[in-house]
Amino acid sequence: MKAIIYCRVSTTKETQETSLQRQEEELLSLAEKEKFEVVKIIKEQASGYEIEREGILELLSIIKEEEIYAVMIQDETRLGRGNAKMALLHFILKEEVKLFSISQMGELQLSESDSMVLQIVSIVEEFQRKLHNIKIKRGMKRAVKNGYQPEKNLTNQGVHSGRDRIEVPITEIVRLKENGLTFAEITASLKGFGYQISKATVHRRYKEYVEDKVE
Repeated sequence: MKAIIYCRVSTTKETQETSLQRQEEELLSLAEKEKFEVVKIIKEQASGYEIEREGILELLSIIKEEEIYAVMIQDETRLGRGNAKMALLHFILKEEVKLFSISQMGELQLSESDSMVLQIVSIVEEFQRKLHNIKIKRGMKRAVKNGYQPEKNLTNQGVHSGRDRIEVPITEIVRLKENGLTFAEITASLKGFGYQISKATVHRRYKEYVEDKVE
């Protein structure tokens, strides 16, 4: 199972370098105990109240693009503080990535207050998603009524080669990727058309396509 180690200290003082090194060593030890494959170690010196941090942006990007099982931190304050912490917790957990901490020597257990805030955020987000889907459905119905045929926008639909390899519309994946969608968003879009595939499969097929083009 793949994991990312994230270490942070709040200032750029040289004395903080020791803290960063200690966090890394302790988290590597925990990763070994949990039998995780550490694919990236991110260390930065920045305020936890800021969300625009190079290290945290890299962390979120990797989570979006790859199949990451866990993010490892010393404790939840290393991830962030205040509103920044809640926003990052929501993003990471929404991507179904687990958090492991040194402070709890295993999977992070959120406080009751933090869990309540995240639950409220999820409820609000769910209603926003429902409203968005209602708008899409209404627009699609009008388009179909005016002669639009959505099935013509996807290739390989309904094709089965008799192999275990999942058939996916690679041209649509490439088009959506070129339009700036993440692999998670592309996966959600394809599932809406009946393709029951994972983000990992979408990511792998896109990489195969790019490699074939280079060759």
